[in-house]
Amino acid sequence: MGDISQTLKEQILQAGKSGQKLNIEGGGTKAFMGRSADTDAGTLKLGEHTGIVEYHPVELIMTARAGTNLAEIEATLAEEGQCLHFEPPRFGEGSTLGGTLACNLSGPARPWSGSVRDQVLGIRLLNGKGEHLRFGGQVMKNVAGYDTSRLQAGAMGTLGAITEISLKVMPKPAMSLTLVEEMSLDDVIHYMNSRAKEPKPITGAAWVDGKVYLRLAGARSAVEATAEKWSGDVTEQGDAFWQQLQHMQHDFFAGDEPLWRFSVGSTAGNPELDGPWLIDWAGSQRWYRGEADIARMETLAQRAGGQVSLFRGGDRTDEVMHHQPRALKELQSRLKKSFDPEGIFNPGRLYSWL
Repeated sequence: MGDISQTLKEQILQAGKSGQKLNIEGGGTKAFMGRSADTDAGTLKLGEHTGIVEYHPVELIMTARAGTNLAEIEATLAEEGQCLHFEPPRFGEGSTLGGTLACNLSGPARPWSGSVRDQVLGIRLLNGKGEHLRFGGQVMKNVAGYDTSRLQAGAMGTLGAITEISLKVMPKPAMSLTLVEEMSLDDVIHYMNSRAKEPKPITGAAWVDGKVYLRLAGARSAVEATAEKWSGDVTEQGDAFWQQLQHMQHDFFAGDEPLWRFSVGSTAGNPELDGPWLIDWAGSQRWYRGEADIARMETLAQRAGGQVSLFRGGDRTDEVMHHQPRALKELQSRLKKSFDPEGIFNPGRLYSWL
């Protein structure tokens, strides 16, 4: 694998000399995210930079190369009764660990188990100068200066090419079950937040097609006691539902209509938009399907205390992320200049100006 790292480094150095831009590519399953890739740029392929470098089940730590397939990682963890608690979505067989961090993707358990960003302990990164740098490590500790490992979450490769990631892993819960009942959109926001406030083993709260789903997971005694106390019927299809939601395979996500992702205050009223909705994360993540103007969507998101992005479909040549205020634009531009002085990596993929 050292030869692959050297090959990537040489490609970056050559791009810097020639003025060429580079689109970073892993398994290619998230190519639909962000703005359209620069068609004049070359490709920096990380898909072959694979393999689990270290795994210490007792210490709950794994280090893997960025191109390592998520399915391989999860299969290895399952042998030890462990898992990735942030439930990364897989959009295809080629989904990789590096792409998951770069796009900051987490599943239904995110409010209770943390995001991929929260689980990262350290990374290795090739910057725009071709330097192969190491940040963080394999323990949680205070960081002076940039918390570079976590800066990669959602940067979509604009700060460099991630080559290696160390992260926390966790034991699988002893038991899991799902309660489901019919409920209107008007009532479900308050209901989910009320349940989420209780000191119970809840690890999922979602609403779609007029039904609310609550997942309980943990010690058998706690799960069973809570299920007896709370309303709703236990469904045998619970595991299948959460897997479909995690990997965005639910019928709600099918079709070509633009898919909007609202990240808002969990207790905020739902934006006034006619059309299909799916609510996850006990109200903090809300998905909407339909044609809409991004300026209007941003206004609705701000009223709800959050932001919106055009996650999939629609016009990808225009901005697809929520606009940033001037101060944040300047900060992000300075970070970009620090890690990628010549602007080699993923030009315009996150924002047109970055």
